[in-house]
Amino acid sequence: MAITQNLEPKRVFHYFEEICGIPHGSGNVEGLSNYLVNFAKEKGLFYIQDKCGNVIMVKEATAGYEDVAPVILQGHMDMVAVKKPEAAIDMEKDGLELALEGDWLYAKDTSLGGDDGIAVAYALALLESEEMSHPRLEIILTVDEEVGMDGARELDASMLQGKRMLNLDSEEEGILLAGCAGGARVDWELPLKRVSQNGMAYELIVKGLLGGHSGAEIDKGRGNANSLMARLLYELKKKVGLGLAELSGGLADNAIPREASAVVTLTDAEGEEARFLETVKEVEAQWRLELQTKDPGVCIEVKPLRHGARDIVAKEEWERLSDLLFAAPDGVQAMSADIAGLVETSLNMGIVRLERDRAVIQFSVRSSVESAKRALILKLESLAHMSGAGQTVRGDYPGWAYQKDSPFRDMAVRVYRELYGKEPEIQAIHAGLECGLLMAKIPGLECVSIGPDMKDIHTTEERLSVSSVGRVWNYVLEVLKQKG
Repeated sequence: MAITQNLEPKRVFHYFEEICGIPHGSGNVEGLSNYLVNFAKEKGLFYIQDKCGNVIMVKEATAGYEDVAPVILQGHMDMVAVKKPEAAIDMEKDGLELALEGDWLYAKDTSLGGDDGIAVAYALALLESEEMSHPRLEIILTVDEEVGMDGARELDASMLQGKRMLNLDSEEEGILLAGCAGGARVDWELPLKRVSQNGMAYELIVKGLLGGHSGAEIDKGRGNANSLMARLLYELKKKVGLGLAELSGGLADNAIPREASAVVTLTDAEGEEARFLETVKEVEAQWRLELQTKDPGVCIEVKPLRHGARDIVAKEEWERLSDLLFAAPDGVQAMSADIAGLVETSLNMGIVRLERDRAVIQFSVRSSVESAKRALILKLESLAHMSGAGQTVRGDYPGWAYQKDSPFRDMAVRVYRELYGKEPEIQAIHAGLECGLLMAKIPGLECVSIGPDMKDIHTTEERLSVSSVGRVWNYVLEVLKQKG
C-alpha cells in the first residue's frame, strides 16, 4: 500500500509519492521532466518541454473565468539529493523510501525533496481536476534550481500571458514572501603536487552538526563542517608535522555541511602522536563551548590507520591550501539595515574536495544588495589570487526586490485573512527564489511565494507537514477562485 494513500488531499499526495519514486536530484531530472510531458499528453494539455528539460503546461479557464487574468503557478523539479553515509540507496537511480511519523512525512536516510516536489504535486493535482474553478493556469516547472537556477535562466517565457504568479517554493505556512536575495556560485580550483611520505596516519571526521539550508538557516550560527575542518587542520599544522592525503566535505554548495573528513599523516618524531591527539582534544573542547547552544552535537572522531607510505600534498602547496581554507569567509557577512532580523549578505563553503592534482572549493554567495554580492565575490577572487587558485562564477541570479504596490499581493493577503481569520506575515527572505529571473523575462509580473511547513530542507532530516500541505492546498484553490 502506498504510504500516502490515506493522506489528504489525496491527489496531491498521490502525485508527490509518484514524484518521490523518480530520481530527481539536480542534474538528474530527465526522468521527471519526461513524466510531466507524458502527464500533459494524457490529459490533453498544451505543453512545452525545452532543451533544458523545463516544462510549461497550460490549462484554459473554466466556465465563468474566461475574462479573468491568467495566473502562473511556478516551482522546480530538482531536489538537493543527500543521504546518510551508511545508506545503501543510489540517489541517481533509486526512488525514495517514504515514511510517516505523526503529522510529518519524511524519507528514510535521505532528503525528501519537499523542496520543491510539493509544488509539482500541487500543479499536477490542479491540472487534472475537473471540479475546481480557475482562470487560465500557466504552470512553469523548472530544472536545476538548486544548483544556480539554470532552468529559469534558460526558460523562454514569451508565450506566457500571465502577469500574476504564485511561486510554490516556500517552506513556512502563514508567511507570504514578497522578496528574496540574489546569489551566485563561486568555485575555487587550486593546482597541487603530491609526494610520497612514510609515517603514522589518521582519519579525522568532523561530525554531529545540524547543517541546513544555506539561506534559511545561515542566521542560526550553526557549525560548517568544512570551515571547522579547515580550522582543525590549521591548528594541527602549527603543532605537528602534518601531511594531507585526503580531504572531503559537504554535498551541495547551498547546504551547510554537516560532516567533513580528512586523512592526515604524521612524522615519526618523538612525541608527535601525543601532541596530535592532545591538540584534537583541545580543539573539540573549544568547539563544544562555542557551539553549545547553536550546534551542541559537534565532535571530532579520530581513527588510526596503518603505518606506511601515502601520497600527500607537497609542502608548498599544502601551506597555500591550508592558508586558503582557513582564511575563507563563511556565514553571515552583513544584516539588513532596512528589515529587522533579515540577513543581507552571506556565503557558505558548501563543498571541499581534494583530488589527485587539485583542490576544489565551492561556495554559495547570497545578498539582497547587488553591490554587496559583487564585493563579496571580488573578495573571494582576491583570496584565491593570493593563494594561486583560480576562480569561476556560475549561476549568478538577481534578487527579487519588494514591490511597494502589488494588487495581486493585496488580494492574496485578503484571501488569507478570510480563510484563516488572521493576517499573514509579509516577509522577504535571504534564500533565493526564481521570481527575480522570471520578473526580468515577464515585464509587469507580480509575485507571491507560498508553501507548506517543512523542516530541515536539504538534509537527511527533512520533514513535510501533512496537515500544512492540506491547508496550503485550500488556500491556493481560494486564490484561484478570485475574479478581482
